[in-house]
Amino acid sequence: MMNLYLWIAITSLAICIVNCSFHFVRLLQLGRPRDLSKQRGDIGPAIMYSFTGAMDPRKKESAFLHLPTYSAGIIYHLGTFLSFALFILFLFKTEPQGWLRWLIIGFLMISCISGLAILIKRVIKKELRSLSNPDDYISNFLVTAVQFFTAVALYYPLAFPVYFILVSVLLLYLPIGKLKHTIYFFAARYQLGVFYGWRGVWPPNKTK
Repeated sequence: MMNLYLWIAITSLAICIVNCSFHFVRLLQLGRPRDLSKQRGDIGPAIMYSFTGAMDPRKKESAFLHLPTYSAGIIYHLGTFLSFALFILFLFKTEPQGWLRWLIIGFLMISCISGLAILIKRVIKKELRSLSNPDDYISNFLVTAVQFFTAVALYYPLAFPVYFILVSVLLLYLPIGKLKHTIYFFAARYQLGVFYGWRGVWPPNKTK
């Protein structure tokens, strides 16, 4: 018989998927904004560049001027993706074993430290603190907590009830907070590609 916390997690996942689907359908309905300027480039390669070359930290001032924070953010996001993948495995009562389990636990600990470092920087730096709102702190706390308890549950299976409750809270919060950028990120990158491709700015010409 399935435990109550598993039913709560499955229900939360279903609610999250429905809400995220609503945001996705809404994006499709809005369609591509009409650009009244004269087209000067090809948007296809520009969209590809938006998801590839334009993501290079050397092309982003906010990244190459803050490489430690950028690197911590990459690790933090990888830890999030890994945690969600493990959540699906846990629902099917499957867990990594042996050296792989310890490798995942170690990486998730590093990921948690990265998330905490980003949070501390947001708190102590006046510029970041002035731009932050409660959603920024709640999102960071929930994601970090889920990553931490994912590692704990792998090491100490009796922690699974707490783990599934935390994941359920995160799934319910995801579509209403800043974490819904998991959907809007792709729309934003697509729109950037369209915008700069239409104007012939992206992809940039390679200088000889």
